[in-house]
Amino acid sequence: MTDEKKADPFKPQQPSIPGVLPSEGKAKPEPPASLEHSVVPEQKAPPPVKLIAIAAVGALIILVGLVYWSRSSTPKPTVASADSTTTAAPAAPAPAPKSAPSPLIGPGPVATTQELAKTWSAKRFLFRNSITGQPQPAMVVRLPRGEYWGFSLVEPFGRCELEYVTDLDKLKTDYGYRADHPMVGDPCNHTVYDLLRYGGGASNDDLVRGVIVQGSGIRPPMAIEIRADGKDVVAVREE
Repeated sequence: MTDEKKADPFKPQQPSIPGVLPSEGKAKPEPPASLEHSVVPEQKAPPPVKLIAIAAVGALIILVGLVYWSRSSTPKPTVASADSTTTAAPAAPAPAPKSAPSPLIGPGPVATTQELAKTWSAKRFLFRNSITGQPQPAMVVRLPRGEYWGFSLVEPFGRCELEYVTDLDKLKTDYGYRADHPMVGDPCNHTVYDLLRYGGGASNDDLVRGVIVQGSGIRPPMAIEIRADGKDVVAVREE
């Protein structure tokens, strides 16, 4: 047997060309290196000057945006045009508090018949004392029969001011007196005067309306003559 290898019919031998070395076959590409052994090159950080420039540009953009937003959101004041013919009306001043009307002074008209149209209606006024000339508090009352009774509110021979009591509960509580119609009372000594009855006046022969029904009073209140003159109620003179 010969040592020569049998020729493979599916692998023909390469022809020999003078001057050309026979090739040992194409070189197989080397397998890629394992990923585990591959090294990614480290990226270099950008230089600091470039970062500072980028930050400055971003801050400038933000600042411009804030300024624009503040100007657009702030309401602009309304400017009145020179051609405007309507002007705002000035605010009306607050009304001054109404003061109580000063009481009328007698002798003379001190009330009207309309003010005293109802029974037991009353009105205060001032009447000048015939001796001192000083005005003193007084009152006129419309009585059930339509007549007017005027009297001084100064306690006879005293300084306490009398009061016209229309509240019957107050009369019972403050004065301890029960009545079915208004009375005049002296809050200093709790004397009660009845407007519908007469009592002794300056002298025993004089009868004056307002008899004492309770208390230590000396006499009825000082009477003031009252007359009706048309629509006026006139205080004439004091007794």
